[in-house]
Amino acid sequence: MQRIGAGGRLTYVTVGSAALVRWMIALGGYSGEGNPPMHGDYEAQRHWMELTLHLAPAQWYYYDLPYWGLDYPPITAYVSWICGWLGSQINPDWFALEKSRGCESPSSRVFMRATVLALDLAIYIPCIVMFCRRWFAYRSLRTQELAIITLLLQPALIPIDHGHFQYNSVMLGLSLYAILCFREGKDLLGAVAFVCSMTFKQMALYYAPAVFGYLFGKCLWLGWQQGRALFIGLAVVSTVTLLSTLLPFVPPLSPFPDTLLQVVHRIFPVARGLFEDKVANFWCASDPIIHWRRRMSNDMLVRFSGLVTIASAALPMLHLLRVSWTAGGRQTRNVPSPALHLLPWAMYNSAMAFFLFSFQVHEKSILLPLLPLTLLLGDRGSEAEDGDETWEWGVLVNNVGVLTMWPLLSRDGQGMNYFLLLLLWNYVIGYNPLRISSGWFLRLLSIFPQSSYLLLALLHIIEIFSPPARYPDLWVVARVAVGCGVFGLSWLWALRKQVEVGWGLGGFQKSDKPKGTVGKEK
Repeated sequence: MQRIGAGGRLTYVTVGSAALVRWMIALGGYSGEGNPPMHGDYEAQRHWMELTLHLAPAQWYYYDLPYWGLDYPPITAYVSWICGWLGSQINPDWFALEKSRGCESPSSRVFMRATVLALDLAIYIPCIVMFCRRWFAYRSLRTQELAIITLLLQPALIPIDHGHFQYNSVMLGLSLYAILCFREGKDLLGAVAFVCSMTFKQMALYYAPAVFGYLFGKCLWLGWQQGRALFIGLAVVSTVTLLSTLLPFVPPLSPFPDTLLQVVHRIFPVARGLFEDKVANFWCASDPIIHWRRRMSNDMLVRFSGLVTIASAALPMLHLLRVSWTAGGRQTRNVPSPALHLLPWAMYNSAMAFFLFSFQVHEKSILLPLLPLTLLLGDRGSEAEDGDETWEWGVLVNNVGVLTMWPLLSRDGQGMNYFLLLLLWNYVIGYNPLRISSGWFLRLLSIFPQSSYLLLALLHIIEIFSPPARYPDLWVVARVAVGCGVFGLSWLWALRKQVEVGWGLGGFQKSDKPKGTVGKEK
């Protein structure tokens, strides 16, 4: 196995298998299939290709807003334009302005599905392979291959992108590439990649506190002279990258500042309220008891949720800054700071804080915290005493994240794929939910996921019965409560783990001793 991996052939088999699984999922239904007049996310993505292809950029964020108005950042619009142009070369009818609305021909479906797979193969999958090869370079080739397949078959992303229909893998791939750049000491390139991730899909902001904590913390770690130079460099490249993505929306191509303000307004729709769908976060889970929308106006709820979110996401960021400030072994800008070990933990904690407490959260937003947590699963079998604990929590949150998306995926006709992909991933990674771990704490920990799975399985079964007429959303609310409980406890656990890992790095007292470099054998 190691000999094959060394030649790269096993990686090709893994990538090919992952691509095949994606295409098989794509054979199922999608959001809004055969459901006029609005259809769903599939039609939204197709419509954006249509409007960006035929209209000037100044009109993109104004055009027919009630019918899937563009509400993603500019790089999404540019990718939509490229896909629309390519598709129009094959068949102009797929993206004819207004006349193509609701187009669901078999050939157009194949093209649309192919664009998602192509972007996976171009961005997300190469970033996964590069990350596992370099981040786990000190581990065996077998462990690296297991990490690759664990990430490539992650059961939440595939049914959302290739079933429901979206392009989340582009955002996640760019964020992952940013981490890889930080690991290589290429902080400026990493900053560019992360800004591109945020300007592809605004949900990448969930990672922003953690990324800021690492980069600004490295400036502190380097000391005044080198740190100041790095800070200025980061500020310049981030600003230039952001402004470059906005060029079509400023003079002479667009009126200023109206178009730019419209872009911001569409990307951050605070007027929509605290939440719309039933999603497993704090607000939806507690609303049946507290009735937030009755007690506060929409403006007050947005401000309140914003304060809670900022305070929660600031915790991992401040810890990163603290560890960076107190760590010793200052070297050059070309090596990562010791706090890089904490970055996946901080990204998970920051993203989960946003998922639990921010406004307008969708079921799909759980993809953000799942990525860094799944990265941590790749190191299973290390000599760290907490390996099994991280494994149990990581698999549990991944599984529950998928289970909470059942209402969305079942509406899309992805019910069978949902079950099969969940079973496939757990089988491939070797997870057995019935196994009882050794040690009293891990034994207690293993009972918790079993109880969660049992409750969610019962909720699947009980859905064949109608809920009481007085409580029509009872089954949905119960699913939300279980999911929120698991996510909330995992967030508290991960905060504790981040502090523990930081303590192991010597991040609580000033030190001038070198701490080594990341990803190297000690």
